[in-house]
Amino acid sequence: MRATRITSALAGLLLAVGVSATQAPTAAAQSAASCDGTYTIVVGGTGSSWNNDGFRGDIQQHVGYPTQIPNGTSTRAGVNELNRLVRNQRAACPDQHVKIGGYSLGAGVVHVWVTENWQTFGNVNAILIADPKRQGPPGANGGAVPFGGFVGAPLAGADRFFGNIPVKTICNWDYVCDESAGIWTYPGNHMHNYDVDFDMDHHNDSANEEWYNGAWNPASW
Repeated sequence: MRATRITSALAGLLLAVGVSATQAPTAAAQSAASCDGTYTIVVGGTGSSWNNDGFRGDIQQHVGYPTQIPNGTSTRAGVNELNRLVRNQRAACPDQHVKIGGYSLGAGVVHVWVTENWQTFGNVNAILIADPKRQGPPGANGGAVPFGGFVGAPLAGADRFFGNIPVKTICNWDYVCDESAGIWTYPGNHMHNYDVDFDMDHHNDSANEEWYNGAWNPASW
């Protein structure tokens, strides 16, 4: 019984961002974006909202979706909203490059979107920060593997199904994206090891690589 309670508690903790204890409205900002330059769109993690997700830089859109419970249902809602926003922008600006960033639960959303859309959507790249669906090596798989039975599809599991889309993944001594980091690294490392990575201007439009515990690795997908 005690083990069950511990497992349930860990499942509740997994993927939590801790950006804000108070939830702001989840509706995404709807202002039209310019067709100039790169269209940068970001997806926050558990507990975030479109106007409080921690991302900074030259960002045109923050995705609003239900983030209170990190599971397959919230992930699917995030994927659907991300898909709607980027395809609306692409319809208005067909030649514009799209850069998509996600953190924690939001990285899971972006991961799933890439897997489902790479065959029909080009001129795009993705930045996955602390992705719970990250597949090792280096390190081990992300936390969406051991907690797959709790969170459900499409968040459950790990893969590298990115097709020909350039993807940059970043995991820094963090159990959420690497089980081998140890559960004791959560939530401290998960919340404090990615400050520079939240600046979307820090990532170029063609990065196809993996950063693991501060070391660069070539893409293996």
